[in-house]
Amino acid sequence: MPPSEDLTDEVEAMNSIYGDGTLVLVDGDHSSGSGGDGSGTLANLAIPRSADDVAGASAGDGNGTDGTTGASTAHRMSLRLWFPPAYPACPDPPVVLGVQSVGDKAGHRRPGAAAHDAEQVGAALATAFQEGQVCLFDAVEEFLRQKGEEVEEGVHNEAAADDDRAASPPSPRPSTAQHLTEPPPWVTTEPVVELKSTFLARCAAVRSPAQAAAFIQHLKDTDRRVRTATHNMTAWRIRDEGTGVTYQDCDDDGETAAGGRLLHLMQLMDLWNVVVVVTRWYGGHKLGPRRFALINQAARDAFVQAGLVAVAEPGKKKR
Repeated sequence: MPPSEDLTDEVEAMNSIYGDGTLVLVDGDHSSGSGGDGSGTLANLAIPRSADDVAGASAGDGNGTDGTTGASTAHRMSLRLWFPPAYPACPDPPVVLGVQSVGDKAGHRRPGAAAHDAEQVGAALATAFQEGQVCLFDAVEEFLRQKGEEVEEGVHNEAAADDDRAASPPSPRPSTAQHLTEPPPWVTTEPVVELKSTFLARCAAVRSPAQAAAFIQHLKDTDRRVRTATHNMTAWRIRDEGTGVTYQDCDDDGETAAGGRLLHLMQLMDLWNVVVVVTRWYGGHKLGPRRFALINQAARDAFVQAGLVAVAEPGKKKR
């Protein structure tokens, strides 16, 4: 039977959040699935690396992603999944059938490490799944959280000097907002409405972390609708061309992982010296993982309108 509409929407949401090719439904003999009767749906899931891993890969060897996609190169590993018939309207969660491939930067040199990660993803799927609700986003985020804790434990064992050198600078206080001599040059998208929730993004060129914070604070101070919105998710990246020092930060503003996903998107698109704000006014209907696709799409639209992203002409590939 064909995949459910919920699963199709989940594919779109996952690919928008983590990059094209993250979740791909595949044709083939479905009898290999846990159902044993040839029913259900098979898919390949490219588990993304953390945002820090993606940034490190791009800076280190130039083999990162291009403007808008990245699951094919910026992934920890690729898993084959089986979705039960009628998922998510079924009692059983998706099942990890095995490891398809392992990213070359994934740290799986130890024998059995990839299989261990696959088991962790399977456990996260079982924990996150509730009948009637899609679960991949929550499962992937839980897996990445666990891997992040493992990395953090390793960092704590490093020398104090290395820790100090790798530490991110503190976020600047937004007190400089009052010193702006003119309004920030925001590029603003048209609002997108889905199930009565409205999403609107704006971005602006910035030269310093203090300026990024000042622009955000100025927006909240001068726009009552923004100030009273449900969420104002932000992210910015700054690179000092003279010293090569880089700064980046994000704020979920209550929408868990949304700011981090915006920062991740900017890293995948290799955007620098820009701040983005995505505002959401909640309409009373839960959107599930779809909301993250809308948030990221709004941000992309702002980057395109600002001329930061090359848009492919019909019949031509994106640069």
